[in-house]
Amino acid sequence: MNWTNKRVLVTGAGGFIGSHLAEALVEAGAKTRAFVLYNSLGSREWLDISPLASEMEIFSGDICDNSTVAASMKGIDIVFHLAAMIAIPYSYIAPRSYVQTNILGTLNVLQSARESGVTRVVHTSTSEVYGTAQKVPIDESHPLRGQSPYSASKIGADKMAEAFGCSYQLPIVTIRPFNTYGPRQSSRAVIPTIISQCLSDNIITLGNISSTRDFTFVTDTVRGFLAAAEVPSAIGQTINLGVGREISIENLTQKIARLIKANVQIVADTRRFRPSDSEVDRLLSDNTKALTILGWQPETSLHQGLQATIQWVQENSEKFKTNEYVI
Repeated sequence: MNWTNKRVLVTGAGGFIGSHLAEALVEAGAKTRAFVLYNSLGSREWLDISPLASEMEIFSGDICDNSTVAASMKGIDIVFHLAAMIAIPYSYIAPRSYVQTNILGTLNVLQSARESGVTRVVHTSTSEVYGTAQKVPIDESHPLRGQSPYSASKIGADKMAEAFGCSYQLPIVTIRPFNTYGPRQSSRAVIPTIISQCLSDNIITLGNISSTRDFTFVTDTVRGFLAAAEVPSAIGQTINLGVGREISIENLTQKIARLIKANVQIVADTRRFRPSDSEVDRLLSDNTKALTILGWQPETSLHQGLQATIQWVQENSEKFKTNEYVI
């Protein structure tokens, strides 16, 4: 696709993946409208430090307000919907807010996209909707299981997207990333948590270290989003974006410690454990569909991605509170 002069909207553009995606769209030549959560300080989150933010149209609002979402959609060709509440631990505390943002907020996006006649919506799911793997690798036909309020809200959002495709022929693609990581990710996620602790102490406090995850570097995830908007046959599909390799949190910690040249000891922190029936023990993607439909495959190894992330955390150490559990 020639992105030059394509008018695109990125919801959640101030977030970790959203900011990288918005920058990639600007670099591709798209006219990029970045929807960021309104706040009284005027913060645009990660776009505050983006060298490309001046080339975006910044739109401040709340995804839960349907009139604001409708206004953001005017004149738009393609919508990338990433706005969501994502922290799993906080979803146990405030489940209603996850329903409001992730399900009702997505409904606002879908309704406005339908009314404005956009040519495509790329909706963001998560591998958490699968729950702990019942079979591996996990393909898109794997059963969905809401093991946390967060994952349940994302299942609801995914099904609403599916319903709009079936009921109103809204041209929609659902992208399901597996554990994206990289620069700009906050310490609510495990990789920056491990890195920041390794850089400051030899005691690493974690929750369940036996669980496994399939980690995808953020630039690879962004390429998948772009492909989802470009390929005609992607419409109506749900597509995993994952590397297809799993690693336990314990082995991941050891790998990061070796890269940093730190001698560390892992200590269990009971606050960081999920309720027993809510723990997702294993996630391992089948990315066959991404390769077949999108021509997508990961390009960044875990070793390369961790090195880039370590460097970013080192350069931005003031953003991490290593003595606190961030939910």
